[in-house]
Amino acid sequence: MRRLVLLTVAGLLGASPLHAQAPEAAAPAQAVPPAPEAAPQPVAEVVPFPADARYAVIDVQRIAAESGLGQAANTQVLALQQQRVNEINQRTQALQASQQRLEAGGGVLSAQAISQLQRDIERQQLDLQRFTEDAQVEVQELQAELFTNFEQQLAPVIEQVFEEQGLWMLFDVSAAGLIMANPVLDLTSEVVERFNAANPGAGVPTAPAAPVAPVAP
Repeated sequence: MRRLVLLTVAGLLGASPLHAQAPEAAAPAQAVPPAPEAAPQPVAEVVPFPADARYAVIDVQRIAAESGLGQAANTQVLALQQQRVNEINQRTQALQASQQRLEAGGGVLSAQAISQLQRDIERQQLDLQRFTEDAQVEVQELQAELFTNFEQQLAPVIEQVFEEQGLWMLFDVSAAGLIMANPVLDLTSEVVERFNAANPGAGVPTAPAAPVAPVAP
């Protein structure tokens, strides 16, 4: 069976502080016309999988996103990433503090003290670079380990659905090559349901919460 893809994306965004603003004078109240009633949304008709179909599709990325095992794996990777980012931030702050001491003490420190501080900064820079590279490898190794486990657990479920439906071919809509398919041929929901049933409790995160690094003033 073609190797499945477990795609995990972690967005590391820095939140900007919110500044309070003085409240403005309230404008005179005006009559507001009643909002029109929302039109009822049509209920999507559930069409059963054709009994005579010999071709079907699934979305492996959707299975990874909706299944308990995929969500637990994503939680583990994100927790490790955040923990390492916090540690990198701490080391970066320590390096910046050393650089500031060097700049502020240029006319006060002795030549020997300046030389020692420069060596410390070089060591901190090298340690930070090595730690960052090691952290990246550590995250990649965890992803590979979880990917292998995800693949091993998912493959029998897909094979079971394939055989029960009497299919000739099964395509992954998240992979390149498939141009178009009738939605009634999509067995993703059934695979997710069976996959979760085969892995009860897999949606519970197993990784500890990542510690939060102190913010530099």
